[in-house]
This record gives sequence, structure tokens and C-alpha cells, in this order.
Amino acid sequence: MYKVLVFAGTIEGRSTAEYLAGAGVPVLVSVATEYGASLMKESDCLQISSRRLDEAEMAGLIQADGCELVIDATHPYAAEVSVNIRRACEKTGKEYIRLLRASEETLVSGGQESCCIAMDSVQEAVEYLKQTEGRVLITTGSKDLAAYTEIPDFAERLYPRFLPAPGAVEKCLELGYRQKNLICMQGPFSVEMNRAMLKQTGASWMVTKESGKAGGFVDKVKAAREAGARLLVIGRPVVENGLSGEQVCALLAERFGIEQVCTEQEKEAPQSGKLPDTAPRQKTDGMLQTDDMPQSEGEFTGKRQVTLIGIGMGSASNMTIEAMKDCEEADAILGASRMLECCSHLDKPVFAAYKDEELKAWLDAHPAYRKAVILLSGDIGFYSGAKKLIGRLEPDYEVKTRSGISSVVYFCGKLKTSWEDVKLMSLHGKSGNLTAAAARYKKVFSLIGGKNGVSEACRMLTEYGLGNVKVSVGIRLSYPDEQILVGTAQELAEKSLGGLSVILVENPEAGQMPVTHGIEDDAFIRAKVPMTKSEVRSISLSKLQLHDDSVMYDVGAGTGSVSIEAALQSPEGYVYAIEKKEEACALIEENKRKFHAANIEVVSGLAPEALTDLPVPTHAFIGGSSGNMKEILELLLRKNPRIRVVINCIALESVSETLDCVKSLPVCDVDIIHVSSARSRELGRYHMMTGMNPIYIVSFTGAAETKAEENKAVENKAAADTEIKREKGAVQ
Repeated sequence: MYKVLVFAGTIEGRSTAEYLAGAGVPVLVSVATEYGASLMKESDCLQISSRRLDEAEMAGLIQADGCELVIDATHPYAAEVSVNIRRACEKTGKEYIRLLRASEETLVSGGQESCCIAMDSVQEAVEYLKQTEGRVLITTGSKDLAAYTEIPDFAERLYPRFLPAPGAVEKCLELGYRQKNLICMQGPFSVEMNRAMLKQTGASWMVTKESGKAGGFVDKVKAAREAGARLLVIGRPVVENGLSGEQVCALLAERFGIEQVCTEQEKEAPQSGKLPDTAPRQKTDGMLQTDDMPQSEGEFTGKRQVTLIGIGMGSASNMTIEAMKDCEEADAILGASRMLECCSHLDKPVFAAYKDEELKAWLDAHPAYRKAVILLSGDIGFYSGAKKLIGRLEPDYEVKTRSGISSVVYFCGKLKTSWEDVKLMSLHGKSGNLTAAAARYKKVFSLIGGKNGVSEACRMLTEYGLGNVKVSVGIRLSYPDEQILVGTAQELAEKSLGGLSVILVENPEAGQMPVTHGIEDDAFIRAKVPMTKSEVRSISLSKLQLHDDSVMYDVGAGTGSVSIEAALQSPEGYVYAIEKKEEACALIEENKRKFHAANIEVVSGLAPEALTDLPVPTHAFIGGSSGNMKEILELLLRKNPRIRVVINCIALESVSETLDCVKSLPVCDVDIIHVSSARSRELGRYHMMTGMNPIYIVSFTGAAETKAEENKAVENKAAADTEIKREKGAVQ
């Protein structure tokens, strides 16, 4: 039993049948050959008939119980077959739908392609070629080769290309064609393959039918133009009325209740990218054998397939053979506009987008495309959107991946330098601490974004005392206009550089900073501003328990010694140094540059007001509160109920105020230590110890959520006790 009968003589027919079967609609597919049947796989909802039918036999299939409609997806040149299908539907009273293949008539009309000459029929092409000289590559299949024998010296001039069907070669030899001129191959044929055949045969002419995008017509036009050959295009024999593949799928979705998801963008505006005007581009063969119908590897499964492909730098020549093969076999190609350029010669349906939610929504809204690829720059494992895409697409789709050549591999290869010792980072669409990395590592590679991204990065390096480091810049790698520039950061800061770029920063003096906290006090620029001493700073930073990407407030930052060490310990994080004295703020700026700590922002003002508009902190150090300790802590806990806080107290009043806060505010893991330290000083030939101010170091973690949970548990226990007492009273 089947509800839909599909006569599948084109790529579009097979894809439509698989779309229905995948949605659980029983379908019978009729193809003319065993070869056509071999390209599809039967399933519970998909049956295949592989024999040529006359009108009566077609009517027999159409009259089957349960058959509701017939889709005619035969080849545009199988005009007689379409007539028989239409008549059989009229006799049986079944609904008939004609699925049309997309036309490429605009390419051969109006002089838009000077290499193309339109012909109404094979016979007209034969008459035209009689008046010409030069070899001819014929790509119209084996069916009409007898007509070309009228051309003088046809055996010498003509190079027929056709499918390796049984008996085809014998028929050509019987007609008088030379065996060495016969090209028996199965497509698809790319631009490169068509161009190579034209060059190999020395053909000045190529004859083709107007087989549409799916039949490889565009590739032939491009190949002929590049090879300097003229193209004779035999137009379609009849002008038909019917529906495009997209329209047929929409009709079927409505008829059989197949869910199709549409994004708001699709509802309100035309889809970005190039909308296909044909049905899905799965490759097939069918009732009319011609080399315009390409072959597809792989078998149909119930779950749609999406392959994430790393294309390398962007040039098509930079793609792996596997990646290009996936694109050639895909029904649709998705990705950012720049990525799509490398596959423009394939002339596939495309959707230009880079956001994972937009890509997923488009795939959901176009279920007819059983096999899609999403193009991503570089390698899918190096600062790529593949990770998020995989999580979003699975388990709705069968997701496959193809690695590409990453920019760091390509660029370091160009520079003839190794990359196993390179610190990798990205400033493309995200923030990063390039100065800290350049100060710490001898080699730093980074992706760069923005119109003047390279120049701005070099200016930042120069501003933080790294103007003499060597910077190599790669611009539009792999493209014909690729540039590689080398200079110091200071030299390149003066140029206008950016766009699609990468940089390699080399600093032979890197790696001199301490691995842990413990910078000597004398290393800081101090003047007369108070500073947290090295011994206390070491303990305080240990209690803070910073992470690589922490966001810390240093309240009452003074000279910025704690800010500097925190910033160096959290190179991927950020430190906000809050200080009310202008002199101290200026000193922090100087120390920032001295220690290459670009991930510090000096905030001039008094806490807590100065903290209000800052990003949410993960950690806070309070070295001075100006009497506002409770207000500061309340604000910190509102911003982040689980914040980690360390407070230094010298005055006993500050200690008392802090203890009151610890008791009243929702905090846990409270730890209080008293530190008394002394330093030696030389007095003649003796060393005498000089004591420093004793310090109380208070540390804790916010526990607002924990307190709330404890309170709720107490309330639940009280309610349970009340219920037990009530039940006991009822029993008594």
C-alpha cells in the first residue's frame, strides 16, 4: 500500500520520495532502470519499481488501493513519458502534480554568456556544426548519437560522453564512432573535470542540453568559458506548467500533516542567501539515462545528515578532498557568506548565516534537504562554532565532522616556524589579554578581528612596554591577495591593518614573571601611597583562590600591588581597581604598564557607589573601606551571592566592623587569621628585626543560596513537626 506514486527521473524526484518516506508517508518510486533503483534504499515506507512502463502499466500502478496522488518528476526531455503519466492520471481520476527542474535559460539568453548558443533541437545543432570546424565534446547522452553521424568527419571530430550503460559502446561502434573518442563516465562532472576534458580532447565546441542546475549545466558553462570553447545549448523541447521542488514539498507537508518549522525571519522577509527553486538536491538517476544526472554515494536513512566542515582559510584550493566531496554530494550548503564563496562553483542551494540558532532553524524549516553541510572557517576544533552547533543539532540530526587546515598551522608553515610551542588565543569576536600572553610566552598566535584589529593590538603592546617584540601579520590567508607583513609592534601600530587577519608575536625575553604571587615591594612604583606588603599580599591572594578567568574587585587599591598580582594570576580574567585618590589612580596606571597588566581597569571613586555599574565579580579584595564596609559587602553579595571575599584590617575598629558584618550577612567558610611579620635591617655588623603593623585577614564565601536553603529546611521541619502533633492530637 502506498499513498503517493513518484515517477523519479531526476534528482528532485528521488529527494521528494525520500522526504515523504522520512516523514512516514508510504511512497512507491518508479524508475526506468536497475541502476536508478540501486541509488535508493527500500524501507517500510519506500518501495521501488525499476522497469520501463507504457501508459497501461502506469495506469495499473496509479489505480492501486490507497494511492492518492501522482508526482511526475521525470526528466525535462522525457516529454513522451510525461504525456503517458498525465493521460494515465486522467483515465484513473487521480491527482497529477508536475515537479519541474530549475531552468538555466537566463544563462543562454540575452547575450549574458557569449560562449553559449541556443539551439531548439539536436537536429538544429547538427546542422549548425556542419558549418563549423574543430572537435566537439557531446554531453547529451547516447540516445541521440545517430543524428550526429550526419556531420562530415564525425568519427574524427566528435567525442561523445555518456553513461557506461550496457550496450552503449557497441551501439556507438556500430554507428561508426571511433573507440578512442568514446568517453564512458558517470557524473557528477565539476567545472575542473569538464575543463580538463575540453583541454584533453582539444574540443572547440561542447554540446549540452539545458539540464538545469541539478544536471550540472552551470558547471559546463563555466568550464567552456574557461577553456575558450563555445557551448551549443539545446533548449527544452516543451514549455511546461508545474511546481518547483520547494512548492511540492510545501504542498505535501500540508496534505499529509508533515511539520515544517519556519523562523520569524522566513515569515517576515525573504530568506537570506540564495533560495533554491528546485526540490532537494539528492543525486539520482531514472527513466531517462543521461550524464546530466549525477550519482550519489551513501544510502538514505530516517535521520537527516549534517556535516560540519572546516574549510581552511577560505580558498577552495585550501579545502581537503574529503571536504569538497561532501560539498559536491550535499543537497544544500550553509555558512557565512565568505565560507560559501569556496563552493560557489557547485551551484548548490545555500543559506548565508553563521549563528547556530539561525542555521538550525533553517534546517528545521527545509526537511526536504536530506543531506546538508555547514561550512566553518579554519579547523572545526580551533576557535570554531562547531562545538555549539554539535550540541544544538544532536540528536535531531546525524552530525558528522570534517577537520580542516587551521590558521595557525597554515601561517606558521608560511613563516617556516614550528607551532608546538605557541600560545594560542583569539581576539576575533572576543576579548583576550594579548599583552599578558606576550610577556609570559615566547610565541603567541592570535586570530584578529575588526577593521583595524592588528593596529590596535600592536598599539596595546607598545603602550604596555612591548613595542620591540616581533609581530608577523597574515592578511587574507590563502586568497590571491594574501599578504604577510613582519615588523615590531611599534612599527605596525602606525599602519592601518585589520580585517581577516592573524598575528604571531615573538618575544625572546618572555617568561621572566614569577609563576606564583610574590613580587617584591620594591618592584612597584610607590611614591607615598600606602601598599599592601609582600608577606600580607601573598597570604591574601592565597585566600582569594583566584581562577584563570576571575573577575575581581580591588577596593581601596592604593598602588595597585594586589590588582597587579591578581591580574597576572588571572590572565584570562579582569581586575577592577577602585581607588578614591587621584595620585593613587595614576600610580596604578603606571604599574599596569610596567607589569604588562592590560586586564586591569582603574575606577576612580568611592565604594560602594563606584561598584554599582561594574560587571558581576567572582572575587573581591577589600584593603580599605572608608567606613563603608557593610554597604560594600551588601552590594557585593547582591551582585554575586557566592562571591569569594578577602578583607585586610589594621585598625581594631575595622576588625570590629568586619566581624559584625560576618555575623549578620549570609556568608560561610569564614576564616580569620592574625599576621605579625618583621623584616631584618642591618645595624652595623648586626641584623635587627623591625616589626610591621599586625594585620587581620578575614576571608569568606557568600552563602545567600545556602542560607535560603537552610531556612527553607527549618521551615519544612517546623511544618512537619506541627503536622505530627496535629495527627497525635487527632488520635488521642
